Amino acid sequence: MLQRVLAEFFGTFWLVLGGCGAAMLAAGVPDVGIGWLGVSLAFGLTVLTMVYAVGHISGGHFNPAVTLGLTVAGRFEPREVAPYWAAQVTGAIVAAAVLYVIVSGQAGFEGVGSFASNGYGAASPGGYGLIAAAVTEVVMTAFFVLIILGATSPRAPAGFAGIAIGLALTLIHLVSIPVTNTSVNPARSTGVALFAEGPALSQLWLFWVAPLAGGVLGAAIWFVVRGDEPD
Repeated sequence: MLQRVLAEFFGTFWLVLGGCGAAMLAAGVPDVGIGWLGVSLAFGLTVLTMVYAVGHISGGHFNPAVTLGLTVAGRFEPREVAPYWAAQVTGAIVAAAVLYVIVSGQAGFEGVGSFASNGYGAASPGGYGLIAAAVTEVVMTAFFVLIILGATSPRAPAGFAGIAIGLALTLIHLVSIPVTNTSVNPARSTGVALFAEGPALSQLWLFWVAPLAGGVLGAAIWFVVRGDEPD
């Protein structure tokens, strides 16, 4: 169990360090910045790389909503949810702390700002409200979990799950960064919210409730789609 928990810790650490780090450090650099497209790809690459690196050890969840969805789908033991969630949230917080040290070391540093946090209303990149944010997070997380369940099914082509999962997360970010700055992952949201300025902490509840609801919905859709076929 220790090895599995450590794999989840480091996988989530890499997701936040790579994805949120790309958003904080590289997205807005004049002339050579990667923009939202680059940030979307960075998040997808973090998951893709760690699925192949440690997915065979822990299952490669790196996300409390994924852990819950897999549990509802019968792919994960309920008694192991709490240790996985603890490892994921801790990994995200440690990664955010590392990013804080890096960001605060820039010449002329005056504050971290939103710190790649998630939000709605004034904290939404596009000014989207609570309902739009909630719907986006539920639906995007549901399809993320659905893709994970399908790509890792015994009937799916072997060895390609990491690619499908990484590309799915890239696509999710391409769609939803303007709405919520894309969570679909309560651990990712929690890590950066602890260091962010503004309403990130007061709005964090949504980025637990909506992704977890989406994880359950994704599992429910998978049950309908797979029918009576064994999983």
